[in-house]
Amino acid sequence: MRKWGLTLFFWVALAGAQGYPAKPVTFIVPFPPGGGTDISARTIAAKLGEKWQQSVVVENKSGAAGILGADAAAKARPDGYTLLIVNVGITSINPALYPKLPYNPQTAFVPVSLICELPFVLMASPSFAPNSVKELVAYAKANPDKVTFASSGMGGSPHLTAEIFQLATGTKMTHVPYKGGGQAMPDLMAGHVDILFASVLESSSHIKSGKLKGLAVTHARRSPALPDVPTLAEAGVQNAESGSWIALLAPAGTPPAIVAKVGADIRDVVAQPDVKEKLITQGAVPQASTPQELQALIDADLARYGKIIREKGLKAE
Repeated sequence: MRKWGLTLFFWVALAGAQGYPAKPVTFIVPFPPGGGTDISARTIAAKLGEKWQQSVVVENKSGAAGILGADAAAKARPDGYTLLIVNVGITSINPALYPKLPYNPQTAFVPVSLICELPFVLMASPSFAPNSVKELVAYAKANPDKVTFASSGMGGSPHLTAEIFQLATGTKMTHVPYKGGGQAMPDLMAGHVDILFASVLESSSHIKSGKLKGLAVTHARRSPALPDVPTLAEAGVQNAESGSWIALLAPAGTPPAIVAKVGADIRDVVAQPDVKEKLITQGAVPQASTPQELQALIDADLARYGKIIREKGLKAE
């Protein structure tokens, strides 16, 4: 009897996945429109909508470092029609930075697929004297705490990327947190702060126009959007790769067959030449994954960033 029950459950789940989606699907993006996570999410949503012949609606639910949107997704019906777009901050920083979240980050979601990596670029104000990573490190070592680095907020991935850079180079700089990268960028251009780590997507146009100096990208390979900017390793800094990434999660309890279908379709979409080209132009690195690979990435980054958060005694603002 138990065997027949399991068999019936399997076929019911499979049938549900075969008919999925039968109505519009919502992607919750827990950040405001226009940022790197939002732009990449909309690129994938549009292509999935074509593939599924159903609308994929991007709903921005921003606030509290992405916690409000993540909480809404955690409480959504687990039927595959409400999914959550995340970046490294939601899954691998907030659980270490915030002592209490309105949902359990260990059990609230199941991984679906990675979508892309978002390398960061180390930028400097045009008025800042150093013109290379080597010059920056030498200057920072000669002037402890004098170099100021902006970030989009305390404990965010740009902030932690700067902390990783300091550990890798033996430098000590002064953190100037802002309420979002959009506020930090103008002050960097104006010379009110010296350097900033931000996504290539947000930064490439300012570097190309000469409003900012691109010193290095934090990825293992150079960015096609900034081919003349070296990697940190090429600039002489080892073991400092960092940045963000974008992925899709589903509320816990979503039928495995639906999770598998969505994941397979994302992997298909991300591999399409026009999607790859669009993501690369945006400064992203197309990179889909299996659910298991995504979970391993989440766990590895949580261990890495959690260690820095604990050792530095970082607290959420």
